[in-house]
Amino acid sequence: VGTSHLQLAAFALGTVGWILCTVSMGIVEWRVWHVDNTTIISSGVAWVGIWKVCFISYLHVSPGYREQFCHKFSGYDSFIPHEIYAAQGLLLIAMFLGLLGLAATIFALRNVHMGITHKTLIAPFFLVGGFFYMFAGLCVLIPVSWNFYSVTHNQSIDFPPSYYMPSSPAAQEAGAAIPVGIVAVILLLLSGTFSLSYKFPMTANTIMK
Repeated sequence: VGTSHLQLAAFALGTVGWILCTVSMGIVEWRVWHVDNTTIISSGVAWVGIWKVCFISYLHVSPGYREQFCHKFSGYDSFIPHEIYAAQGLLLIAMFLGLLGLAATIFALRNVHMGITHKTLIAPFFLVGGFFYMFAGLCVLIPVSWNFYSVTHNQSIDFPPSYYMPSSPAAQEAGAAIPVGIVAVILLLLSGTFSLSYKFPMTANTIMK
């Protein structure tokens, strides 16, 4: 048990990182667009996420959405930029890999705290969990970095007329999902590093087994 303190910390950090990864997927504020025309986008601000785009409107632009209007992306929308498609797929992969990492770490910690001394039931699962954490962190890092690059270069999106969105904003900034994703990356990579650093104690009893 005394040799697995870092791995226990890895489990805690990995859990928080996995939660933040999941949260970033659901946040619509990946890219915050500031627009000049406030005829429909009343607040002058629109939020572009990886699953939908939303804005506040005081006009009845859609049934049931008098104040906040949202339009969900579909898999057949050709106007969606590559960085958003990448975010959709990679974040789903990251969520799955993070879950596998948590499962492997839980199994290894369970064996440690139950006093199991078989190396094959502990060390490999910490290593596997560490690799899953690292891969999950990289899967989050790519879309976060790519979308942040698009924001800093004020790249446009050719929305169809039904979205009531201009093709280019007057200005744009990173939304809340970007820093949440960055924190998730840091925690997942730290968790992977801690898990991979596990060294099984080589005692006489272990060597005999």
